[in-house]
Parts: sequence; C-alpha cells; structure tokens
Amino acid sequence: MNLIVDKIVTGPFQENCFIVWNENQNEAILIDPGDEHQLIIDQIEEKNLTPIAILNTHAHLDHIGAVSKLKETYNIPFYIHKEERVILDSYESSCEMFGLPIKEKPKVDKWLDSEKKLRLGGFSIIIINTPGHTPGGICYEIENHIFVGDTLFLGSVGRTDLPGGNWDTLQKSLIHLINIVDHDKTIHSGHGNDTKLNHELISNPFLISLKYKA
Repeated sequence: MNLIVDKIVTGPFQENCFIVWNENQNEAILIDPGDEHQLIIDQIEEKNLTPIAILNTHAHLDHIGAVSKLKETYNIPFYIHKEERVILDSYESSCEMFGLPIKEKPKVDKWLDSEKKLRLGGFSIIIINTPGHTPGGICYEIENHIFVGDTLFLGSVGRTDLPGGNWDTLQKSLIHLINIVDHDKTIHSGHGNDTKLNHELISNPFLISLKYKA
C-alpha cells in the first residue's frame, strides 16, 4: 500500500488532523479531527475520498471538535480508548474553561481496550497504549507512520498538568514507544511538525534523559 498522509491544521490550538489514504483506493481514515469540520470535508471531497472511520489518540477538546459533524456527514464509526471516557465527559466544562464555543460531544461507537491491532478496510493498524498526557492516550502505527497525538512532539513531549495527566505514566509510555517502534518511522504529532524517534533521541531533552532508562 502506498500510504498518503494529509495534514490539516485546525482551530485556535493549531491542532493537526490527519487524513490517511491509499492512492490506489479511495478509502480514508480520519485521525484526530479537532475543529473546522468543513475544512476537513473540503479536503476529502477534493481528493474524492471515502472516509471509513475516525480514530482518536485522545479526547481533549482540541482533538474532538469536528468528530460529530464528520460522523454525521459520512456515517462512520468513532474509535477511542475506554479510559478517555472521563476526558470526553469533561468536554463541555473544558470548553467553558478556555472560553470556546461548545460543539456537540461525539458519541463513541467503539471503545478500545486491550486490542493490539485493528483492520479497517485495507488498513492494518497497530495500537500502542501511551497513557500519561491523558489516561487513555494511544498511538496508531500504520505502515511507516505513527500518529502519537500529544504524547510526543518535535523537541518536546505532552503536558501532564491538565486533569488526567500523569508525568510518571507519560515517561513510562515514552520508554515503551522507544523500545517497540522503528526509530526511522515518521512521527505525526497532534501539534507542530513531523519528526522521527532517531532525531528526537539526540535532540529532544526529554527523550535524551529517558533513553538511558529504555
């Protein structure tokens, strides 16, 4: 499969939504559609794609704002880890805290638990549990691409000072990530630019300190 990853930067938090598709088919998976649903729809229609699922790395307000509209538009299921229920349930209060308009809270079709793999259409997806930024944070590995949400960034890592965050847990998740994934695969973060673990391990101060524990 010749995987193509399109990034759309959405909303006031400049969150990265990803459209993952294969140029030999028109099926697409949407990862973390955070806001500006029409912007995402326009890109889907321009490429003549058929979305088959929405996968979220976690449930913070800047990652779920467009989910309900996209579910409604394309009649597709929404997947997220079951430990994100508490984060999802706090969506309205989080919007109020940041002074943002409250959109429809998405209904989850599939609560992920201990699954290690998903098969959706022509996509084979590896699920990596990486709690810490939130209780049920996960990463999705699809071929040579890893979608990490807010677990890891170019030069930094996810914050843990919001409700549900835990720094010790995030450190363990980062070590787990270092140990199990190919360091040359492309890391797609929830904000900012792409990176690779082999770059982060020599430049990211958080990972430099952790690699000796890995």
